[in-house]
Amino acid sequence: MKLLLTDSGIINQSITDALVELLGRPIAESTALFVPTAIYPKPIGPEMAYKTISGREPRAPMTELGWKSVGVLELTALPSIDRELWVPKVQEADVLLVGGGDPLFLHYWMQQSGLAELLPTLKAVYVGLSAGSMVTAPRIGADFVDWTPPGGADDSTLGLVDFAIYPHLDYPGMDNTMAGAEAWAATLPIPAYAIDNQTALKVVDGKVEVVSEGQWRLFEA
Repeated sequence: MKLLLTDSGIINQSITDALVELLGRPIAESTALFVPTAIYPKPIGPEMAYKTISGREPRAPMTELGWKSVGVLELTALPSIDRELWVPKVQEADVLLVGGGDPLFLHYWMQQSGLAELLPTLKAVYVGLSAGSMVTAPRIGADFVDWTPPGGADDSTLGLVDFAIYPHLDYPGMDNTMAGAEAWAATLPIPAYAIDNQTALKVVDGKVEVVSEGQWRLFEA
């Protein structure tokens, strides 16, 4: 499986080059599906969903890169739709763009929709943004638990990779400091990366490569 786990989308040339390498073809020849689901538990959810879907959020570019086509895959709708109508679309896509928001809400709907079981089988490159990246980890850490699914849950997520991600390092207006990242990482039994908005993690068959024009740090387990 090929993943590009970003903090803030395809924000610089290094991350763009990594995406094209993973795709194996130009962006203009690639089809994309965008997943906005994670943003809805946030107060800015409806507005941000519109901005990211329409490519009007320059702080987190995803859909506006010049794709051959872009579709929207809304996970909360999928349980009420025949799988024959949406599964082939996911299987045919060249890239799955998974937006930010709440990682546990996103994980819940990935499970409920059936997307989670499909992910390891897809040819698509998985591109995460913030929560869309965090959800690929085995755990997100208690610091990032805000939304709780029906019946309760811990901080477990997909486990597509064997490390956790602390996003938005030193981002203006946020309290995501390196000291905070270090304290968070100390609560986890797995390796963890703190990354800023100029950094992404490229993962191919479990091998991790840091792609960065900014700041990052790896905390060993």
